[in-house]
Amino acid sequence: MSARSSTHTVVITGAGSGIGRATALTLGRAGFDIALLGREADRLQETAQALDRHHVRSLVIPIDVTSAHAVQNAAATVEEKLGPIAVWVNCAGVSVFGQVAALQAADIQRATHVTYMGSIHGTLAALEVMRRRGVGTIINLDLAPHLRDLPLQAVENGARAGLRAFCESLRVEIEHDADRIHVVMVNLPAINTPRYGWVHNQTGKIMQPYGPVYAPEVAAEAICRAVFNPSDSISIGFRAFLPHFLQNLMPYRWRHHRATHGYKAQMGHDWAETPLPDSLYTPVQGCFAANGAYDEKAYRLDSLLSVFVSSQLHARLTAFFITTFLLFWLWRSLRTKK
Repeated sequence: MSARSSTHTVVITGAGSGIGRATALTLGRAGFDIALLGREADRLQETAQALDRHHVRSLVIPIDVTSAHAVQNAAATVEEKLGPIAVWVNCAGVSVFGQVAALQAADIQRATHVTYMGSIHGTLAALEVMRRRGVGTIINLDLAPHLRDLPLQAVENGARAGLRAFCESLRVEIEHDADRIHVVMVNLPAINTPRYGWVHNQTGKIMQPYGPVYAPEVAAEAICRAVFNPSDSISIGFRAFLPHFLQNLMPYRWRHHRATHGYKAQMGHDWAETPLPDSLYTPVQGCFAANGAYDEKAYRLDSLLSVFVSSQLHARLTAFFITTFLLFWLWRSLRTKK
């Protein structure tokens, strides 16, 4: 921990690897002091060491976000040792990969508890300290629209949908109270993190990303933009709005496409020869960086596809496409009558 003091402190859950680690390094580079929360102390310490080169203060707090009491205590510790929390980012999450009919209720409950309730616990802890000052930013993660109704991922879809609805209601309450606290959802496509190697996998095959896959620093950049330019949501890539448009326009054809192509697009061809690592109940041991096994196909920040779409821009683009479609349909109708 360096001696420099900062006026801005960020709390990041799930900061030991993947998106959480990439976000810590990105915000550390921007000058924020970082509180690192997660289950695996060694991974958190490694992230803290990586932050040292940015000359910011870091604080490691090993906790399980399923404990509301532990998360609240962590918030108090951060305020005491690093200063007022300006930003809270909930990156912690686990999931279950498999058909619903083959899943165990206990596994669904555990994954939902970590992903949904863990984010809720972080949001509540952030609200408690931010409302004293009436200002702050809370960032939660959501799935990009083209990932939201995939087969084999009903558990994460359910958790993220619940979190999305929770935040929508929370924004209304914050506006009613006239607080300047922003609640932002970052809608993520497939991100190349170690998660694909240790998800609770019931299929017996290696899980692989669906659709375009992006490097963790792209997700971290989206989160950083949510910090500096808060809106209701930020998405990555122009593909962010197209599936929602198609689903509303052709719901049955869209569902048939998912049922036909959704399975094979997410699973490798070969069966796993040995039991796969599983982080659902206990963290996988060892230190992992932000990146997973798909570096060769992952789009980076310099890619033309690494564009960031705010909720305001999303609304304008959706309106443009709908207007264009209606004008084209009207033109065709008038031409046919002639």
